[in-house]
Amino acid sequence: MKSDINFRHLYYFWVVANEGGITRAAERLGLAVQTVSSQLTLLEQSLGKTLFAQQGRRLVLTEAGRLALGYADQIFLLGEQMQEALNEFDSGRTRLTVGISDSLPKLSAYRMLEAVTRMDRPVRIVCYEDQFEALLADLALHKLDVVLTDREVRAGATLKVFSHQLFDSEMVVVGTPALAQRYGAGDAFPRNLNGAPFLLPARNNALRGKIDEWFVQHHVRPDVVGEFEDNALLNTFGRRGLGLFFAPAALADDVAEQFGAVRVGSVPTVREQFYMISSDRKIMHPAVEAILAGSRKATHPAA
Repeated sequence: MKSDINFRHLYYFWVVANEGGITRAAERLGLAVQTVSSQLTLLEQSLGKTLFAQQGRRLVLTEAGRLALGYADQIFLLGEQMQEALNEFDSGRTRLTVGISDSLPKLSAYRMLEAVTRMDRPVRIVCYEDQFEALLADLALHKLDVVLTDREVRAGATLKVFSHQLFDSEMVVVGTPALAQRYGAGDAFPRNLNGAPFLLPARNNALRGKIDEWFVQHHVRPDVVGEFEDNALLNTFGRRGLGLFFAPAALADDVAEQFGAVRVGSVPTVREQFYMISSDRKIMHPAVEAILAGSRKATHPAA
């Protein structure tokens, strides 16, 4: 069995699988049906696996075919992204594909990417939002250039990715002016939060455990009226005055402007970290270098 894959044959297989049959694939490719069929046969022979099975008048993927299609999807989608990137290069613009963890505050994501907007060469930022684990998988497959998140990759992880802490911030309790007036009684903070309505991150969020521990330490029993995996949705409920919520102190002014939420009190012992996860590449993306440089400058202004 030959070990080398003919990628033209693999591409024909990919088109057949996506079109649902050889005839439609041949029309899309502008080839004769017999040509596509013979190329599929050659691919199966080179792989030593049957990729399609006849089911009535239809072709269906075998188990091996489904496995091969998963890899073919990655190969040819990456190829399309490469073509887009090269086209943008000719236009004088750099492309940065960013995965944003669904638990990450969107204002934090903007701050982390702000340095990119000031680069000499214009950058087209393409953002995708998903769960942390799914984004890491896409990063490892080079579908993404970086992942922005509120947690670092666990030590000993099998993926060749690296965590860069960009900044951290103590947290503040914020809410609409009406709620802040009711529960922000100066020296009584945080005792006056007992029974206050709160909107909190879901329990799988990296910040939630720290918040719960802080409540216990200060003998505060909040009335948890909502728990959210999506931080943007939590903030939207907070803007409507349904409860107090936590926000990074570094973004307090932005939170006040965007969500009309004012500070009730500071929580210096609860801090949130913000990370950029990058893959192992010999040549670093220039926008990634700009993000790291911006973070260093913000952390050490005199440097």
